[in-house]
Amino acid sequence: MKLFKKTYWLIYPITIVLFMLIFDQFYKIDSLPLKAGICAVLAFMISPRKKIIITQTGKKKQITWLFLKNPIFLD
Repeated sequence: MKLFKKTYWLIYPITIVLFMLIFDQFYKIDSLPLKAGICAVLAFMISPRKKIIITQTGKKKQITWLFLKNPIFLD
């Protein structure tokens, strides 16, 4: 989890590239902006979210993701 806390922001660009490679194999679209836009929207939907929540002890940052059951709190 320590590695995930430090590198969660890399998931979004990696998923864009991954979706572009997958999208290129299944659909032959020559328009790069259209392909990049579709892949960026898909990557944004499944990327982790960073929220700031207010608790009794103060503000805390947490990361929630579709594939995690419990949120991860950042220091």
